[in-house]
Amino acid sequence: MKIAGFRGPQGLRLGIVEGDQVIDLQAVDPAVPADLAAILRKNGGDLSALAALAGRAPTSARLPLAGLSFALPVANPGKIVCLGLNYMEHVKEGRYADNVPKFPTYFMRGLTSLTPHLGPIVRPQVSDTLDYEAELVAVIGRRARHLTMSDACSVIAGWSCFNDGSVREWQKRTTQWDVGKNFDSTGGFGPWMVTADALPAGGKGLKIEARLNGKVMQSDNTDNMMFPVAETLVDLTKGVTLEPGDLLVTGTPSGVGQSRTPPIFMRGGDVCEIEIEGIGTLRNPIEDERA
Repeated sequence: MKIAGFRGPQGLRLGIVEGDQVIDLQAVDPAVPADLAAILRKNGGDLSALAALAGRAPTSARLPLAGLSFALPVANPGKIVCLGLNYMEHVKEGRYADNVPKFPTYFMRGLTSLTPHLGPIVRPQVSDTLDYEAELVAVIGRRARHLTMSDACSVIAGWSCFNDGSVREWQKRTTQWDVGKNFDSTGGFGPWMVTADALPAGGKGLKIEARLNGKVMQSDNTDNMMFPVAETLVDLTKGVTLEPGDLLVTGTPSGVGQSRTPPIFMRGGDVCEIEIEGIGTLRNPIEDERA
């Protein structure tokens, strides 16, 4: 099941994507929250009620997918936890080649840094070094602390695509990456969330690719994560309580723009696409920030 956020004349909506249509869940039942995180909290991560709603949707609740104004798959994620340095070939192409991490490298993103499918990723006025990073996102479905390998995957509600747009100049100014990873509207997220039952456990074995203006820049497989999703969740929840609607953004493969000769960064007029097997393609035009 594919669950998408979108905007209609009535405001924020939530829908089920079926083929070239989306079922407006609020048109079936106005009491349904428009934020997926609220539904996950209410139902303990169980999304079967949404499938039942979609099954009884009238024709009037079905909208064409073409022309839809997409919103974030999770409108208000509480925590956006990101991994850096999670593919060995990416580690080797950067400044950490001689200091390979022994543990997951975490940083955080804020909500204002995100932009939905087809929404612009914005290159800030202060830097030309806006880089692309194709990443797999795990959406947390229920409250979790002290997970084990036997139950880690059970807390994942679904999966999505992410473009961890990074302002490299600012990322490198200090040992903490957060500012360079949190410029407004630099993190593409979408186009929808695919429920966990539709993909292999732990998001393993999925082809992941980034294309800039149609040219393949990154191509790898999630099997090559140094710290796979389940192991990362076990590690993270030793200290952090995860809540429904939280996001775990799982790191990028090699091929980023800053490591190319010469470097290639995203600029106004470009289009960046992140495609992950079994999920779909996140597409974002790049715009320069207006003065």
